[in-house]
Amino acid sequence: MSTLIQSYEQQYSVLTAEITSKIGRLKLGNDDNPDKLSREIQSSFEEANDLLEQLELEYRGSGVGSRVAAYRAELQRVRDEYRSVISNSAAYNIDPDDYEDWSTVNEQNQKLLDNSERLERSGKNLTEGYRIILETEQIGNAVLQDLHHQRETLHRTRSRLRETDADLNRSTRLVKGMMMRAIQHKVILASVLGVIAVLGVTGIYFYVT
Repeated sequence: MSTLIQSYEQQYSVLTAEITSKIGRLKLGNDDNPDKLSREIQSSFEEANDLLEQLELEYRGSGVGSRVAAYRAELQRVRDEYRSVISNSAAYNIDPDDYEDWSTVNEQNQKLLDNSERLERSGKNLTEGYRIILETEQIGNAVLQDLHHQRETLHRTRSRLRETDADLNRSTRLVKGMMMRAIQHKVILASVLGVIAVLGVTGIYFYVT
């Protein structure tokens, strides 16, 4: 538990003890100025309520279990005792209508705290939504970049395929040319051999005759 929470709790305990003591004095009716004493009690109630609001905020921030509900119940019990005392206004010349309904004030303060908490949650939800939008945008940009790289890769692959096809065509033409030259060489060789054979036969014929 944080030091600040402990400090608020100590201040609250001291303040409620002072309020209880003043209510006791007011109840006994031996105070010279009960109206002033009653206003001091009212001011102390306001201070105690402010302390509880600060304490509740600290508890929310710390993440530990809160005892504020028990403190509020205790403070409400003291308020009820105070109103019970001042209801006997004839004895103290105090008009109860001059003072606020502390139950109503406490309820209003609690509603304000609840509204603040809802606003805080809404703010967190908006922040989380904005973060998700940014992450989605980043993912979309990454996908687009990846698609762009893939398209460039496909273009390079197509270029290499076209180059390979051109090389194959050149190789095919070279092979065909070599085959044609080989055939030509065979024809020439056969022709030469034929001529030699004819000349040989002719020579033999003239030699014999």
